[in-house]
Amino acid sequence: MTRPATLIAVAGTATEIGKTWVTARIVETLRGRGFSANARKPVQSFGAGELGATDAEVLAAASGESPQAVCPAHRWYPVPMAPPLAAVLAGEAPPRLADLLVELRWPSPAPDFGFVETVGGVRSPLADDGDCRDLVRALDPDGILLVAGADLGAINAVRLAADALAGPPLAVFCNRYLPGDEVHRRNLAWLTERDGLSVETTIEDLADRIAGWR
Repeated sequence: MTRPATLIAVAGTATEIGKTWVTARIVETLRGRGFSANARKPVQSFGAGELGATDAEVLAAASGESPQAVCPAHRWYPVPMAPPLAAVLAGEAPPRLADLLVELRWPSPAPDFGFVETVGGVRSPLADDGDCRDLVRALDPDGILLVAGADLGAINAVRLAADALAGPPLAVFCNRYLPGDEVHRRNLAWLTERDGLSVETTIEDLADRIAGWR
């Protein structure tokens, strides 16, 4: 099976934290620098009003692929719940982790960077027999991008997620970071100075970090 030269798993500290937006911007930025970059979403669930702007569609727009190349059409569940729950409510058998891995397809020749975006938080159910952490471990990525917030609770959320994902190189992105916000500044300082984590707050700096994983 084709594997990107650099495979990166994308996880989040919570749902609606901005994983898709960040992944799309990174794909665009790397492509703008002359690299080939693609994103995959093995499974997605969404509300009825989101059709046309689902995660797969947003990621596809960033890489110039079809949404069905990003996420197989039969893995789109129009129920805003964790995918295995959404599948049951949609009258379908919930996906199994092995199925999602087998269905993961990349362009040929292999891209320089491939991003696999998970769902919800790190321990959110992604398949009937596994959560996002299980998928990340099965992928054995070259690096992990952890998207987090910057507000109150960010330190705890990042620490818990980083512990669960321990192993490959980890880059944390504090989404919606405001340099003038004292809470944001102090959270960032704690995570970098006390915990020794690699934390970025701009897409350009994050792209530099990820490019260094090649």
